[in-house]
Amino acid sequence: MIDVYLLLGSNLGDRKLFMDEAIRYIEADIAPVIKISPVYETQSWGKSDAPDYLNQVIFLKTDIPAQDVLKKILNIELILGRKREEKWGSRTIDIDILFYGSDIISEDGLQVPHPELHKRRFTLEPLSDIAPDLIHPNYNKTILQLKNELRDTLIVKKLYF
Repeated sequence: MIDVYLLLGSNLGDRKLFMDEAIRYIEADIAPVIKISPVYETQSWGKSDAPDYLNQVIFLKTDIPAQDVLKKILNIELILGRKREEKWGSRTIDIDILFYGSDIISEDGLQVPHPELHKRRFTLEPLSDIAPDLIHPNYNKTILQLKNELRDTLIVKKLYF
């Protein structure tokens, strides 16, 4: 079984509901969720005029190949109304593969570990809640070390539901 970390994000509609629904579909189509981070509200990355996001990271174990996990999460995004109209555009749900075990994958449409995660507070804050000692295979640093080295100044605040 492979350890998989996914980042969920939503900034349209009932953001929490979309993330909860995404988790329900992930558990039905990919694998049960083992750990789930707190939810964070974050400023939009790349578009300052977009609504704030809710983000959280989930951890699961699966034997499904990475490309198939990607196909399944793209289908879940489609079911939940995701439209890809512009880069960094607002969305009902966004699901990113952060890590697929310690694999380094560079294929058309699939880059794992996620190529920007080490630069983004909205990813590292929730990830460090559930996997602070996870080693990033490209940088040979823990998630906590990467978080502590961040230069990202976007506001990221933990929410309590």
